[in-house]
Amino acid sequence: MQSDREFEKGNIAEGRALFDSLVQNILVGSKFDDYSFKSVNSKKVKLSQLKKPVFIITYASWCVINKGEIPALNKIAKDYKDDIQLIVVFWDTKNNMKKIARQFNNNIKVCYANESYKNDAKAVSTLKHTLGFPTSYFLNSELDVIDIKRGGVPIPRKTAFKKALEINYNIFNERVVGFLSKSESSKEQQLATVD
Repeated sequence: MQSDREFEKGNIAEGRALFDSLVQNILVGSKFDDYSFKSVNSKKVKLSQLKKPVFIITYASWCVINKGEIPALNKIAKDYKDDIQLIVVFWDTKNNMKKIARQFNNNIKVCYANESYKNDAKAVSTLKHTLGFPTSYFLNSELDVIDIKRGGVPIPRKTAFKKALEINYNIFNERVVGFLSKSESSKEQQLATVD
């Protein structure tokens, strides 16, 4: 992907612009596959059965998650539990991500997918290998792509935990508010088209 080549060259602004162009001009409005992810608690999470907007964020256990990011996601999941379902997908094996999964609260469905597991190849190929990680996917209740954001929030290493939590929460909150607004607009447009 051309945006990846720009990121690798260190052209961060150009890489982001290319990625955002792909998202806005091609992916937004497309139908997201009805994936079924394995959950840490041994239940499967099938996207179409959730019946509400979905916020999926992908990670890998071998990557360092930003300071304050998990508590910020826990707070977002709690604050918006009636409006969205937050799903964290680790591109990893169950054993490798069990420990980190305990850090997420019960409002978040913690899942995993790996190339070596039966039935995971398509999700890994489509989501991990095509768009990279960490990546956030925002889907309405009909699994239409409302938005996709790539990358985490850059937090300087020396930032105090409380400040890092606040920065992460504010970024995620802004994204969720925008997502819910866009999701509602797309629902209104669909209803107007039907009338």
